[in-house]
Amino acid sequence: MPIEDEDTLRELLGQSRVAVVGASATLEKAAHIVPAYLQRHEYEIIPVNPNVDELFDRPAYDSLSEVDENVDIVEIFRPSEEVSDIVDEAVDRDDVKSIWMQLGIRNDDAAEHAEAAGLSVVQDHCMKVQHGLLIRNPMD
Repeated sequence: MPIEDEDTLRELLGQSRVAVVGASATLEKAAHIVPAYLQRHEYEIIPVNPNVDELFDRPAYDSLSEVDENVDIVEIFRPSEEVSDIVDEAVDRDDVKSIWMQLGIRNDDAAEHAEAAGLSVVQDHCMKVQHGLLIRNPMD
């Protein structure tokens, strides 16, 4: 069952290395705004986008399976129908702990597959919003 409770969300937000699948170079898109915010709040962002060479002052990877760094959270900014393939790549890795589907993104079958493999899953929630509500000091 996808995670909704605040304590578990806080725990997930305590993980620091985030592979952002579908990260965008377009400044106005949520797929750029959210990871940029997370990077400012000391998350290590690993961009995954086959259409760019670099994002957030980091090399961009073509796919999650090509990421040669450790990953804690796979944050997904792709259409819901593409989530299954991304989850398959995440499950094939030994390091991924969590799948986070951004606001508006939901795939129950992929979520069940990830959970069966031992991964935590968040669907249809914005990581930036949850960080602001549950983690960030209001004085920031």
